[in-house]
Amino acid sequence: MAGLFLACFCVAGAQAQSLADLQQLREQAQQQQSGGNSAAASSAQSGSMGSVSPMQMSGSRTISSMNNGQSSMGQYSNSSRGGMTLPGEPTIDTVYPVQQPMENPPYAANLFIGGFESERADGLNDNYLIAQGDKISIWMWGAVNFSDVVTVDNQGNIFIPNIGPIHVANTPAGSVNSMVTAKIKQVYTNDVSVYVNLLTSTPVSVYISGPVLRPGQYAGQASDSVLYFLKRAGGIDFHRGSFRQIDVKRDGKVVATADLYEFLRTGTLPNLSFKDGDVIMVRPVGSTVIVENGARNSFTFEFKEDELTGDMLTKYATPNDFINHVSIAGVRHGQQFSRYLSLDEFSDYGLKAGDTVEFIDDHEQKVYRINIQGSHTGPSQIMVDKGTRLKEVLNYVQVDPKISDVDNIYLLRESVAEKQREIIERSLQQLERSVYTAPVGSTGEGAIRAQEAQLVSDFVARAREVEPQGKVVVSENDQVANVLLEPNDTIFVPGVTDLIQIGGEVMLPQAVVYNPDATAADYIAWAGGFTQRADDERILVIRKNGLVEFDSIAGITRSSKEGEVDLKPGDQVIVLPATDAKTLQAVKDITQIIYQIAVAANVALD
Repeated sequence: MAGLFLACFCVAGAQAQSLADLQQLREQAQQQQSGGNSAAASSAQSGSMGSVSPMQMSGSRTISSMNNGQSSMGQYSNSSRGGMTLPGEPTIDTVYPVQQPMENPPYAANLFIGGFESERADGLNDNYLIAQGDKISIWMWGAVNFSDVVTVDNQGNIFIPNIGPIHVANTPAGSVNSMVTAKIKQVYTNDVSVYVNLLTSTPVSVYISGPVLRPGQYAGQASDSVLYFLKRAGGIDFHRGSFRQIDVKRDGKVVATADLYEFLRTGTLPNLSFKDGDVIMVRPVGSTVIVENGARNSFTFEFKEDELTGDMLTKYATPNDFINHVSIAGVRHGQQFSRYLSLDEFSDYGLKAGDTVEFIDDHEQKVYRINIQGSHTGPSQIMVDKGTRLKEVLNYVQVDPKISDVDNIYLLRESVAEKQREIIERSLQQLERSVYTAPVGSTGEGAIRAQEAQLVSDFVARAREVEPQGKVVVSENDQVANVLLEPNDTIFVPGVTDLIQIGGEVMLPQAVVYNPDATAADYIAWAGGFTQRADDERILVIRKNGLVEFDSIAGITRSSKEGEVDLKPGDQVIVLPATDAKTLQAVKDITQIIYQIAVAANVALD
């Protein structure tokens, strides 16, 4: 092999005596490589010993840690990495402290949401100030013809033959035409027309420092705003940076200060044209006050020491309508501090850094709404005074005696529905604890427990989806209780009906015409009878007015206790599912929850 390589090298050396020959060899090698592997294979099979160039000798060694095992043939990528980091390169996760999300972010933090920094402008607006390096086109015609593109030099001048230097630095782009034309007219006074226009603007390099996410040096246009450069740097650090004092320094002196609060409120930003070397300095955050709720702007607000007043906070926070009181919590002289003031008293109150403020609607509710549903002919809402009772409202409910059953009125109350929901939730939690914490004595018992836990988990998930109605029974034996009404109560007036509803664990849930001689067993038989999962010992009967009673069917033959419940038109007969004690040990708890759900929501959960 060494001899073959030496022979090839000698042949190549004999042929390549000049740079032109070497270039020709390179071209021949590239053509042979593009010919494919088939030509090389046929050449090897024929045993020919044609001339071989060193350019055809490629090594197989690669560095996997650099190119992930791919062949390195002098290729490289000149495109942007698109945010991809190199091995060992610092990232924001490695150099920036991990911080918890703020429940109330800083006011004006949404200024750094979105990608407005990618909306680039060319800087050619009327207010742009001419800077060194800008290119300006000049045309003169008439007695003198001249056309050229000139560059603003380091002294801020442009040079025009026969005119001389003209100082244009810091001249607004909208005024450069009139200013340069006036200078030219001083030399060419007659029969010369002039047109001057700014072609390109020179980018500037601005430094951003202070509590920002990515401080450093950034390029932009001189006409770009402070917001643009801050967004390029990742925005202000919410925990450490100030939104109220952002200084622009030039040659070590502050030339402008931005207040982002004022920008949000009034749209005010410094009227500034940036120059190379300018520094945007974000100052440390000042005194902060947190507004928890009760305001349209529930944020963390930053104030200067002379601004820590209730009036200033109210101006920025903008309390909701009907707010009349303010709660303040903080620390004074090393001790816990709290105050509860009216909104007027709060205006003159002095705040301290770290205070937490809550705006409260503390008006006494003296008038509230009552809803009317069901079979009625009047309005569906009535506004009543606090302390109004049911019978006072019923006097204003318009009904048709022929189709409205006023003797079986009931209430739907939100507080009762919430209480029913809490009772069911406590029962479900107790059921989960009893199943998941039950002791296991053997492997077989463990398998049974696991299956039981899965069944209970499915049952609990379905039970939590049920929404209680919050039904309040207020009528019985043609009498209506004169109960005190609560805000948003719903008075339900049932309609006159001749039907009995049968549901739950029956073969054909349906409505059957009322028969005064029929019992629960008869109605269940008319609904197709029980399913295999039915509990025939306790049949739920929900009266039209919301009362709940139980009936039972002992078996195939009639029992002496069967049919004790006297059904009436509009009643619901619900057959609950039975729970097999052989397959599930928590039968008692599940049965209790099934009853609670059936009563609270008029449904049978299987």
